[in-house]
Amino acid sequence: MTEQQIGNILHIINTANVSEKRRDSAAADVLQLAAESFTKKIFSSFLTAESNGLQETDTLPTEKRDRQKTGISFTRQEIKKMPAKYRKIFAHGDLIVPYRLRKDGVYEARVRKKNMHIEVSAKDFDSLKQKFIRALQNNDRPADRQKLSQIKFDDFACKWLEVKKNLVKPSTFKEYDRLFQKNLLPTFGNCFLEDIDREILQNYLLGFVREGKNRTAEKLSDLLRCIFDVAADDFKIPSPMAKVVLPRYQTKKGNALTCEEEAKLVRYCLENPNGAASSAILVLLYFGMRQSELATIRVISNEWLEIETSKERLGKDVVLRRAPFTPMARKILPYTDFAKARSTNLHSIASALKRVLPNHHVHELRHTYVSRCKECGVASEVVSLWVGHSLSGTITSTVYTHYSTEFQQRESEKVLYDLPL
Repeated sequence: MTEQQIGNILHIINTANVSEKRRDSAAADVLQLAAESFTKKIFSSFLTAESNGLQETDTLPTEKRDRQKTGISFTRQEIKKMPAKYRKIFAHGDLIVPYRLRKDGVYEARVRKKNMHIEVSAKDFDSLKQKFIRALQNNDRPADRQKLSQIKFDDFACKWLEVKKNLVKPSTFKEYDRLFQKNLLPTFGNCFLEDIDREILQNYLLGFVREGKNRTAEKLSDLLRCIFDVAADDFKIPSPMAKVVLPRYQTKKGNALTCEEEAKLVRYCLENPNGAASSAILVLLYFGMRQSELATIRVISNEWLEIETSKERLGKDVVLRRAPFTPMARKILPYTDFAKARSTNLHSIASALKRVLPNHHVHELRHTYVSRCKECGVASEVVSLWVGHSLSGTITSTVYTHYSTEFQQRESEKVLYDLPL
């Protein structure tokens, strides 16, 4: 309070329409307040000067010197991120976090009290605060949880993939790796495992659903579930994928070609015998194979085509099966180069098929083979043997039934039908 302000107030009191006793009492109160204000101001100046004498240096800017006097102060939002048992301590300012600026320009903070043993450093002040809060959170967690907060998704998932590489087929691992590199790594690669929660994963997968990529969402969901199940077991935490759900999606099953469509496709192959995919398409259509099995085919006496079943899991014995040269297969034999079919690029097969029959996909050639065999009267279980399907679930079919080569050849002769070429 300045001298002029005191004079103005006393003048107002002396001219007020009140008794002399009340004017004297009010004036005394004003003078007392003025004295206290003056004393406080002098005392504050003295403390500031003493503090500056002790802490001020030529190397620290003013803003950094002011911070260093009081330690780190936290906003309400920052305090909310702290474990509940520490919030009151920092909210009331009972615990000051001292810090220093080292000669190399790095900030460093250290606390050694109240069961807190924390030491953090950072290149800027805001990062120092965030690191301190994260360290405070870790200080209140079991050792497994502390370790979880230090592991990035990229590192953990890569180790998981290395293990899976030895347990699944190369083609399966290739798909895992493709999904990881294309989708998961750009999104979660630099995230700590602890920071990836259910809500983040749910929204991520629903993004693919909204784009109409339901199948991709399912594949990524399966991959993420496997990764986080292992993490949950390692660190004794619930998996964030446990409650993630996707809308029900009906996978397209495919259909057999009509006779007209089959004829159109065969004509294309016969008219383009040097085409990259012509031989491969004919083999798939008249031997009922999966396209991934093409590389394994071997002709036996122009009576059987030996095939390595691709559905077998890694670690099990390779299962070989035989598909017969039916009358329909013998018709296209002069136009089929099995060596060329073995080395055909799978993408060229899909491209050629889409060029002729845009509404069909390669696996439907297998549907067509099975359908034609059954339409011609071949026993269902024999067809299952030819295409590498398991027999029916009865013990009679799976254990005690062994169809002879002669019987299978007789059945194969039934596969003969008119094709409008």
